[in-house]
Amino acid sequence: MKKELSSKEAAAILGVSAATLYAYVSRGMLTSIADGKARSKRYAHEEVLRLAARKADGKRAGHAVAAAMSWGVPVLESRISLIADGKLFYRGQDSSALAAHATLEQAAAILWGATGTLAAPSPQAAAPSQPAPSPAAPTPLPPAVAELARDMAPLQRAMAYLPLVAAAPAGREAGTPPAQLMRMLAGLLLNAEITAEPLHRQVARAWGVHGIGEELLRAALVLMADHELNTSAFTVRCVASTGAALPAVLCAGLAALSGPEHGGHYLMAKDVIVAQLNGTGAAELVPMRPGFGHPLYSDGDPRATQLLEMMEPLPQAAGVLALAAKAAAIKGAEPNSDFALAALELVLGLPPHSGIVLFALARSAGWLAHAAEQAADGGMIRPRARYVGKFGEFGESAPSGP
Repeated sequence: MKKELSSKEAAAILGVSAATLYAYVSRGMLTSIADGKARSKRYAHEEVLRLAARKADGKRAGHAVAAAMSWGVPVLESRISLIADGKLFYRGQDSSALAAHATLEQAAAILWGATGTLAAPSPQAAAPSQPAPSPAAPTPLPPAVAELARDMAPLQRAMAYLPLVAAAPAGREAGTPPAQLMRMLAGLLLNAEITAEPLHRQVARAWGVHGIGEELLRAALVLMADHELNTSAFTVRCVASTGAALPAVLCAGLAALSGPEHGGHYLMAKDVIVAQLNGTGAAELVPMRPGFGHPLYSDGDPRATQLLEMMEPLPQAAGVLALAAKAAAIKGAEPNSDFALAALELVLGLPPHSGIVLFALARSAGWLAHAAEQAADGGMIRPRARYVGKFGEFGESAPSGP
């Protein structure tokens, strides 16, 4: 991508005249750069794109937002992830390329703002090569917590006990570091001991998965680590904006994910897959059904595409892959990440609700990135409501004011 644009190029992207472009500069909305030529200015490409995005949001404001609230107009600026041209990027890096070799810890380091080139880890490496922060001494689950949590569902167990584990002596002095919080979350979700192993290996060991299966788990964790300003990410940012502690922020993300219209979509997709594979005909393949189609990927979800391709060497994946191909032939019903999570659970023979465990552990990396960005940007998120109820004593007309 070009780093600088001419006045003509910048005006074309913004859809304005040269005079309006200069007005943006005079109002401080855009910065011009002298290039040594008389009356000739240059403009930073990224700054122009950011202004174009703000302008597009403004056009969709007001009553248009009400019709689009399911997916919404971006209300917060972020440098964490971007969905564009059918791809998902983490701070400018293609998540699909990262998923080919990176660990969740490495993806987290990128989402948290670590710089430098990502090195491919050795298959025998015991820790990620990217300098992601990691605890020197992992903290085991306190016996009382482990005993109480044993029979709870994974998300409920994590929400109930994450604050207690985070308050353990090892993490109390300066607050528990984000990397340690992710390991604590893994221990609670898996109901297993917290270790310093790469997270995908902890998951694989807990579920008895090896070889291609372990690679699938690793790639899935990377691909699900963040997805722009989705419901749980926005919830996390709202809670983080109040100054809440990170364990509480993670609990807010888990609570949002626990809803049937967020994390629950993978279970709905699993029901469709099972019905199709059993030949019951009870669940048709239709566009935008949970597991099929995505509003942000008109040509198919790249996360699902990559994970399904990785399943091809597994004989037990034949039925699921045939169903995926059938769905991909229906415009708007292409397999999405929920389909892929359900497929992973079925193909690898994972325990029930494994998909939501993978999703929650992976997404914790993105939630922590959003929490940090919100804290750095400052300010509490407090939207205004548009009142549409009865006005009572105000009579026929609405009161003045916003």
